[in-house]
Amino acid sequence: MKVWSEFRAGDSNRHVKIKQKGAVLNMLKRLDKIRFRGHKRDEFLDIAESPNASDTECGDDVPMKIPRTSGKDSDELRDPAGPGTINMASGVPDYNRTESDRLNEIKGHLEIALLEKHFLQEELRKLREETNAETLKQELEKERQRRIELEQKVNEIIKTRTEEPPPTQQPTKAQTQANGTDKRSHTMCSRIQKWVYDKFGEYIEDFRFQPEENTVETEEPLSARRLTENMRRLKRGAKPVTNFVKNLSALSDWYSIYTSAIAFIIYMNAVWHGWAIPMFLFLAILRLSLNYLIARGWRIQWSIVPEVSEPIEPPKEDLTVSEKFQLVLDVAQKAQNLFGKMSDILEKIKNLFMWVQPETTQKLYIALWAAFIASCCIPYRIIGLAMGLYAGIKFFLIDFIFKRCPRLRAKYDTPYIIWINLPTDPQLKERTNATVSRRLQTAASRGCPGASTPAGVSRDEDSSRFHTTKRGNFHEVFNLSENERPLAVCENGWRCCLINRDRKMPTDYIRNGVLYVTENYLCFESSKSGSSKRNKVIKLSDITDIQKYKVLSVLPGSGMGIAVSTPSTQKPLVFGAMVHRDEAFETIFSQYMKITSAASSSES
Repeated sequence: MKVWSEFRAGDSNRHVKIKQKGAVLNMLKRLDKIRFRGHKRDEFLDIAESPNASDTECGDDVPMKIPRTSGKDSDELRDPAGPGTINMASGVPDYNRTESDRLNEIKGHLEIALLEKHFLQEELRKLREETNAETLKQELEKERQRRIELEQKVNEIIKTRTEEPPPTQQPTKAQTQANGTDKRSHTMCSRIQKWVYDKFGEYIEDFRFQPEENTVETEEPLSARRLTENMRRLKRGAKPVTNFVKNLSALSDWYSIYTSAIAFIIYMNAVWHGWAIPMFLFLAILRLSLNYLIARGWRIQWSIVPEVSEPIEPPKEDLTVSEKFQLVLDVAQKAQNLFGKMSDILEKIKNLFMWVQPETTQKLYIALWAAFIASCCIPYRIIGLAMGLYAGIKFFLIDFIFKRCPRLRAKYDTPYIIWINLPTDPQLKERTNATVSRRLQTAASRGCPGASTPAGVSRDEDSSRFHTTKRGNFHEVFNLSENERPLAVCENGWRCCLINRDRKMPTDYIRNGVLYVTENYLCFESSKSGSSKRNKVIKLSDITDIQKYKVLSVLPGSGMGIAVSTPSTQKPLVFGAMVHRDEAFETIFSQYMKITSAASSSES
């Protein structure tokens, strides 16, 4: 009895565990139905028989299947009291052994479901952002409302037309013919327009106005190689023009007597018979023909003045610093001289037409009136003949005589005299300053010598009489007489530095300031604040030697300084770092020579 009771107790425990196992299996099947919608659990691996796979291995791509359990095994599992009690008892420890694996797999399925949910939510959000479903819905609603409104309007129009009485008049035969002619004319017009557009459409498009494009040209950086190349290009490009001018001047100077005589006879004959313009056109054609033959390889050289072949310098690859500096100085000097000549020409033409010099402009005014009256009264053939004869005689004969006899040219060559006497703007400024100074001197000589400046004299006139510097009146700064004032060329002075090599202290060795030149003195005003002892006054008659000076021999060029020797100094005084060194040297040297010549003549 005891054994039977123990057996029954064990059997009841196994029965409870089997019921728990059936509940767990039902729960797993429900989870599989939720996870794998539309599939049966029997198509997948059983949890107890599958390995402990990862999340990626538990997807839908697992193609493996296992054979289903037989009906007998399933009955034994469902019926705890049946004949399969021993098998169920043996299956309980197997269930206990795989419980953790089943829970891990359930956890993996849940995590995969959550990840898929999150992924689908992100995709849905992206699709909503890309398509803007809300805005599309609003636009669709608006289009629907518009369509409904248009349908209503169309229906109303149809109703109104149907309500109106039909027209009683019927189109006659004439009206149908008119409609046919209108259609034909419309088709003909369209055909003509199409034909015109096909033929001339491209040219019509060329005349279409378009906004102007503002293009900004990029400036090239400064380069020594590029600078030398541009200088050579400019020289080569200007060579034909310079050769043409040289040949014309050679014809006028009778460099080759036979050539000039033949040219003079041909020109005068062509002008007399009215063939001057055809002659010039024929000469242009002849020159182009010669250029064509030269370009084809022919060696033809026609020039009155023999051409001198200049040696072509090969371009240097690498230039030193001194060579680059010298190159920049040469180019700057050439550009300065060229711009100065162009400025003189333009200023003279401007002053000629602006009545700056009335007596000169009056001659031009009278000549223009005479030419206007002659053009109105005299036939153009006679005017052309007179102008051509005068140009030939002036070019071949009169200019030749005037060039050989300068005195005759200065007296009788009217165009040359007018051009020479035309003033430039700097010359006008010097003239006005000179006239103002003369007026002030006459006014001062007539008035009291000790009196102050008159009330009628303006501030500019007063400053021109008593020239002022940065520190005060000129004569007070340098302790000179009132008559001593800077020359017109150096009215504002030249910026420079005084190098006194007799002094050893750095503060006295170099001084920055301004250099002035008067009729009798060379004055240097120091820029540092202090007493007038730092200023330097040198009498021009005391100068023993003056010459251009180069402070540093390493630098290229002739330097930017002036050396002045006096008896009171052991070493010459050097005025260095002068931008306008040549102008200052010429002014000082000319004034120095004037004083020395006047002193020598007085002694003799």
